[in-house]
Amino acid sequence: MTEKIKIKLNVAGRVYPLTVDADREEVIQRAARKAQEVIKSLEQNYAVSDKQDVLAMSLLQFATRLEDSKFDSRQYDDSLEKLKLMTTIVEKELQ
Repeated sequence: MTEKIKIKLNVAGRVYPLTVDADREEVIQRAARKAQEVIKSLEQNYAVSDKQDVLAMSLLQFATRLEDSKFDSRQYDDSLEKLKLMTTIVEKELQ
């Protein structure tokens, strides 16, 4: 069983206390830093004064990236299956 630790994350000007697995702390800290970077970038590049709007725009950006990575993964899986099929055909022809 993984050790649990308590951490505090600052996201969008609020502090969130969390209890996380010790081996996941670094990943969670990086994710929080990335969220802060996106929020800061949106605030600087767009005339958005409402924090909720910035958070919604950030969420949409992260969700879009997630969907893109799922699509890329499916494309990779499809290509891998085609390659396996071609390998099988070539191996049969060589026998």
